[in-house]
Amino acid sequence: MGLLPQDQPAAPAPGGAEHAPTTLYNGMIAPLQPYALKGVIWYQGESNADRAEQYRTLFPALIADWRRHFGQPELPFLFVQLASYMAARPEPGESAWAELREAQALALQVPHTGLATAIDIGEAADIHPHNKQEVGRRLALAAEHIAYGASKLVYSGPVYAGMSPAGAAIKLKFTQLGSGLAVRGDGALQGFAVAGADHKFHWATAKLVGNEVEVQNPAVPQPVAVRYDWADNPSGNLTNREGLPALPFRTDSWPGSTAGRK
Repeated sequence: MGLLPQDQPAAPAPGGAEHAPTTLYNGMIAPLQPYALKGVIWYQGESNADRAEQYRTLFPALIADWRRHFGQPELPFLFVQLASYMAARPEPGESAWAELREAQALALQVPHTGLATAIDIGEAADIHPHNKQEVGRRLALAAEHIAYGASKLVYSGPVYAGMSPAGAAIKLKFTQLGSGLAVRGDGALQGFAVAGADHKFHWATAKLVGNEVEVQNPAVPQPVAVRYDWADNPSGNLTNREGLPALPFRTDSWPGSTAGRK
């Protein structure tokens, strides 16, 4: 990311000055400041995937900085979550891309922001998803809600909201249900993993129970954590009935692949 003026390196590497934060900001953003904006769409994050912890602070700081410079403290700011990418893995594990997606989603705590997830339309062998039309449609839904006040519009897929024990299973609750939870395709729910106190994740059997999801695995008789689509290129298929995919999430805060990196 890195477009904040104060983040410019003291001595940019030879040949790289055009990519220095101040150069980018002054050349591409500052000239727009005489103009009023209806909103901003931000599509970036891949180069920050190994610095997810830093992104949790850096991205909201960028939003605040742009709003201050444009004199619009409630400027709508929409962004695209990282698409699925790279080879799928047979077992659940850590993922720097999943951690960056989590950092992006945390920016929704900033008022007047919206997220379009592309978790289901990525390309394993191409960092640039081909289906830009669907990305644009999801951004348009977010814009209608955030920038144009369409309060009743279903503009997001399900968002994790909490969990509760159910014997050897865990029940998951969601917001942004639309007209109800659904499964994309004809098969069973995919993409969920559970772990016990040993922090070892196993793929879970998942099913819809009304507007909740129940997950379990016999190998984890006392589950304490759940992850969904926590991978570079996951296979989750939970949506709402409007067809918008659930945002990836984890219920734990255990150290992962980018813990401690800045």
